[in-house]
Amino acid sequence: MLLKLGTEGEDVKKLQIKLGVDPIGKFGPKTEAAVKAWQSANGLTPDGIVGPSTWAKLMGESKTSSPTVITEPAPVANIGSLKLEKLKGHIPDAVIAQIPDTASKFNINTPLRLAHFLAQCGHESGGFKVTSENLNYSAKGLMGIFKKYFPTEQLAESYQRQPQKIANKVYASRMDNGNEASGDGFKFRGRGYIQLTGRANYTAFGKAINEDIANNPDVVSGKYALLSAAWFWSKNGLNNLADGGSTDTVVTTITKRVNGGTIGLADRIKHFKEYYHLLA
Repeated sequence: MLLKLGTEGEDVKKLQIKLGVDPIGKFGPKTEAAVKAWQSANGLTPDGIVGPSTWAKLMGESKTSSPTVITEPAPVANIGSLKLEKLKGHIPDAVIAQIPDTASKFNINTPLRLAHFLAQCGHESGGFKVTSENLNYSAKGLMGIFKKYFPTEQLAESYQRQPQKIANKVYASRMDNGNEASGDGFKFRGRGYIQLTGRANYTAFGKAINEDIANNPDVVSGKYALLSAAWFWSKNGLNNLADGGSTDTVVTTITKRVNGGTIGLADRIKHFKEYYHLLA
């Protein structure tokens, strides 16, 4: 496996789809730039060449950042009246295994609460697959999602496909982060199943579990992907909102608290109904 400038074929298309580049099947300058940006953001030498190690890490990105995978079937621990066994096949086993401890710590202990919680986690993480924020945006994407920070096409183009640079700009000087030059934006980018973001949240979460998370933020995307989401859930009073019922209106209200808007609402409602049907 070696993809570089000038290479053509289906593997190049797969690469381009993963990077958010137009999947034309030809490895051109735009693809090379996107590869370099991704390599730089993920601790690899930014040479713009996709060899076995880059390909494996890129294509297995969600797996490497997910919690430890349980390779052999194991009994599912239930919580009180919650029969977690019913979630098997609908939620990854590695996530189900974490639910008892997580739920007990943050009182996510009724079918309503758990169904609402898992629906939000499932959507925010692309089906419990993505535990680290992807900021590999094109100029058009930056102007659409972060228009406040990229009001002109010229500015957006100077940042496009540079995840670290983008994060450092859009998250600078807020949530207890330092300025853009500090690097805090990328260090404390979104991680976990509900994308914990900002130094303030990482620090507060660390205090809640008596661990120095601010100096080891990567554990949020792995070991604490679910626990950090539950902390956020509790911090924002979402158990009380979940107790409001199983209507679309309740899902909408919770979504606004989690997302700041209603992006992906239909998918969140779909997941909630699926999980609540299994747990109720």
